[in-house]
Amino acid sequence: MTVVLIDTSIFLNVLDVPGRNQQRLAVLQELQLRLEADDELLLPIAAIIETGNHIGHVPDGRLRRQTAERFVTEVQKALDGMAPWVPARPITIDDIADWLEGFPDHAMRERGLGDVSIIAEWERQRLLSPQRRIEIWSLDVHLQGFAA
Repeated sequence: MTVVLIDTSIFLNVLDVPGRNQQRLAVLQELQLRLEADDELLLPIAAIIETGNHIGHVPDGRLRRQTAERFVTEVQKALDGMAPWVPARPITIDDIADWLEGFPDHAMRERGLGDVSIIAEWERQRLLSPQRRIEIWSLDVHLQGFAA
């Protein structure tokens, strides 16, 4: 069983966010495979926040509202333990301080602070479960390849 951190790019496709859902079919197919493999899916707080930000910028107000309601339902299910993924642990002030320390180097690799937080959670999961495979599931090149 693999621990899989779900990146924003994946969550946007799962939720079918207009303009951010070009790979929806492939993502849903891979999600099904991951569920059948009994992978443990973690939804980082950054992915929740970034997805909400993208939804807030959907141009069509009607679609924005529908997508926001779908988002709320799915995140609430995760919070209630009723979704195929669970939220990662809450972010602390100490976490943010740690991310800021290395952020200039990450920024030079075109990684934002949300990405840094997901990488930090990947590293934390590796320490917590050294016997398990830990990976970041992302469509973004700068987050692909994080698997151990």
